[in-house]
Amino acid sequence: MAKQSFYYADPLPLSTTKVKAGEQLFGCSALKIKTKHLRLLSNGCRARAAWNADVKPLEIPRQWYNLIADLSVKPPPPLHPKTFEPIKPEDLSPLFPDALIKQEASNDRFIDIPDEVLDIYGLWRPTPLIRAKRLEKLLDTPARIYYKYEGVSPAGSHKPNTAVPQVYYNAQQGIKKIVTETGAGQWGSSLAFACSLFGLDCEVWQVRASFDQKPYRRLMMETWGAKVHPSPSSITETGRKILQMDPYSPGSLGIAISEAVEVAAMNADTKYCLGSVLNHVLLHQTVIGEECLKQMEAFGETPDFIIGCAGGGSNLAGLSFPFIREKLSGKINPVIRAVEPAACPSLTKGVYTYDYGDTAGMTPLMKMHTLGHNFIPDPIHAGGLRYHGMAPLLSHVYELGHMEAISIPQTECFQGAIQFARSEGLIPAPEPTHAIAATIREALRCRETREAKVILMAMCGHGHFDLTAYEKYLQGNMVDLSFEEENIKESLAKIPQVIASSQNN
Repeated sequence: MAKQSFYYADPLPLSTTKVKAGEQLFGCSALKIKTKHLRLLSNGCRARAAWNADVKPLEIPRQWYNLIADLSVKPPPPLHPKTFEPIKPEDLSPLFPDALIKQEASNDRFIDIPDEVLDIYGLWRPTPLIRAKRLEKLLDTPARIYYKYEGVSPAGSHKPNTAVPQVYYNAQQGIKKIVTETGAGQWGSSLAFACSLFGLDCEVWQVRASFDQKPYRRLMMETWGAKVHPSPSSITETGRKILQMDPYSPGSLGIAISEAVEVAAMNADTKYCLGSVLNHVLLHQTVIGEECLKQMEAFGETPDFIIGCAGGGSNLAGLSFPFIREKLSGKINPVIRAVEPAACPSLTKGVYTYDYGDTAGMTPLMKMHTLGHNFIPDPIHAGGLRYHGMAPLLSHVYELGHMEAISIPQTECFQGAIQFARSEGLIPAPEPTHAIAATIREALRCRETREAKVILMAMCGHGHFDLTAYEKYLQGNMVDLSFEEENIKESLAKIPQVIASSQNN
């Protein structure tokens, strides 16, 4: 095996340790080095990064970046679900702790990360930036492909980046219990993990389709102490109404959100946490892009394309927002491409308007790309992308022309995932297979044009608990699911029209 330099980091945020040379690492390999706090960068998975001895070691970012501060046109405000007036901080207090409400409305460019959060981030951050040389060879492309791999976190995805600070701020305010929704289970497991560290109770409503498809995600949440319900459930009024209309409903993130919000609003010692969509969630995820900027610089590379899957938008925003900052300053000019499932294409087929964030209409109205809050996507395997809307800030950035979007059917995504797994060795979660498929498309275009473009891809999680989806693909039983135009028209017709005057805000 050819030797390749790699990078070690002290998990404690105040210091770093670097090893100049060593072999490529896989699995649970470890080096016997007499350093008190030295730990494998990838927390038990492989870590590769060409790190020059003259380059300063990478540290965990100490601040989150808020893109709103650098936008000349600010995003429209969320509206109260009853009055349709701009939301006030006190309107959000039944659901969120004060610190998160402040972050949600902040225009500050940078927000300090608490030391307690940094300490926990150190369990897996910094995460590796890896060049996909074997995939490049397989595709016979001159393109240079890099992926930022977030699957090294304890929960196996990027979601702990926001789960940890959200639970921390709730714990600081004396909250005893957290409720949430989850699709594929990556967010639910991340929140369960964070609650276990801070001693809070955790209750999760998991979309029924994913609850059935991914039993090990449920077991993962329960291992960390969470209580998990399939959604729609008979526990809440929202769930009972849905089940009365359709006893076999596959559920949706919108329905699961409604159930969790209903419980939080009725209990004073309980707050709600959301794994995507909201500004403070996207803010927390920018640790990904801040690290990646420095890693790309260490490689001596500037991305021509930044590609990520998009359901609610936190993964793509986390990687791309720091790069958009550099783009707005004129330093770089990458094409930023959101990739969504063909069965739930909110950016490419939805409308940009105010809509509820949940099915029951309990959340604030947010101006976003939406398929309508009543839209229930077909049960594709990328459960984390089955959301009717896109993050308002990401939608705003898209409207300003700072990124583009495409949709890809799931069979093409899994074809790309197999190519990736058989060349790079990592089995991706169904969600980032969309980014992989789009990256392969671009790499093949480079093969035709002979352009050596640099492609940066968001690999937001591993697929170790999604193997039933791979089984269906490998056995030839996976089919492409798409939306029905009539269903979207029917769903869009139920968006509140009384706020038409707010559309120009």
